[in-house]
Amino acid sequence: MGLFSAMLWIYYAFLKPDTTLLITINSVGCLIQSAYICFYLFFAPKYARVQTVKMLVLLNVVGLGLIMLLTHYLAKDDSYRANIVGWICLVFSLCVFVAPLCVVRQVIRTKSVEYMPFLLSFFLTLSAVMWFFYGLLRKDYNIAIPNVLGFIFGVLQMVLYAIYKNGKKVVQEKQKQIPEILQSQINIAIEEQKLPELKDQIIDVVKLGGIAVEIIPVLPVLVV
Repeated sequence: MGLFSAMLWIYYAFLKPDTTLLITINSVGCLIQSAYICFYLFFAPKYARVQTVKMLVLLNVVGLGLIMLLTHYLAKDDSYRANIVGWICLVFSLCVFVAPLCVVRQVIRTKSVEYMPFLLSFFLTLSAVMWFFYGLLRKDYNIAIPNVLGFIFGVLQMVLYAIYKNGKKVVQEKQKQIPEILQSQINIAIEEQKLPELKDQIIDVVKLGGIAVEIIPVLPVLVV
């Protein structure tokens, strides 16, 4: 969504005069968001990787292409086209600012801020304030309005950080639980391996034609 929003803002900037700053910041945003997505695709499991690629093609290729084609051919006047694209940018910018709500929910649920860095929230708030005044001074409300919501969510995240900054570390607790889970899985695996081995030994006894043979179960030794 961040990549899609940045690409939309670049298209909007080319429809308006004197928008060098808008083109510059969103070009950098496209590079950074693309890097984030590449890292995610590299480390994600196969199913998540496939779903992400589908979403990228659907949203950033098909969606952006349709917006550009429709606004180019249906809106003949440049100012009218810029106004339509501006409202579309406004909607998707709101979606970008709403996206951190899932992190806010996780912070409240776990009472831990390890998933929500303070510097990210601080600079989100600072950026929203700067872009709000930039849009207001240029009388471009498509830029100003979404950053009001960005400022509100930024302040909300910093307040949550102040409340839960001394909370428990969820990741450390999960790491402590890993040895216990591994040990239980090892025990289950050993128990499951006993039955097939005993079955094979019984079959060998039957093949010997009733010869009495002492069966000594051999259990695998797991070296950790």
